[in-house]
Amino acid sequence: MTDIDNWLIRYGEAHESLRNPLVFWAAVPMIVTGITGLLWTLPVPAEFYEISPLLNWGSAFIMVTAIYYFIISLSLAIGLLPFLLGLASIHMWLAGSGYSPLAVSSGLAAAGTVGLVLGRGNRLRAIVQDFQLIMIAPAWLLSVLYRRFGIPV
Repeated sequence: MTDIDNWLIRYGEAHESLRNPLVFWAAVPMIVTGITGLLWTLPVPAEFYEISPLLNWGSAFIMVTAIYYFIISLSLAIGLLPFLLGLASIHMWLAGSGYSPLAVSSGLAAAGTVGLVLGRGNRLRAIVQDFQLIMIAPAWLLSVLYRRFGIPV
C-alpha cells in the first residue's frame, strides 16, 4: 500500500460519519483559502522580495504543497494544480484589490471553521485532527471524485 493510500484511508475512516457532508465539502476549500491567505499577509524578509515580488509565506506554502502532492500521487497532483493555481490567483488579486486581505482571509478561515463544526458535529478532537491534516483534505475530496469516475489515484 502506498503512502497516499494510507493517508486517504486514514482520512476517509475519520470522515465516514460526517453529520453534514455538503457543508464539510464547502468548508474545506474555505479553510484552505483562509489559511493560505493568512500566510500570504505575513511580513516577508527582504531576500524573498529580491527573488520575486510574488514570493511570500503563502506562495511558498502553495509551492511546497504542490511538491508534496506530486510526491504522494501524480494523478492527484495534476488534478489539484488548478485548485492551487486558483488559490494563488485569488490571493494575488486580493492583494491588489481594495479589500483587506487579512480581513477576508480571517473571515474565510472563520467561516470554514464554523462549516467544519457543522459538518463534523461538535467533536473537538475530530476538528483538531482536520486542521492537522488540512492539506490532505483537498486530496481526499478529489480522490472521492476520482474513485466515483473510475480514475486511478
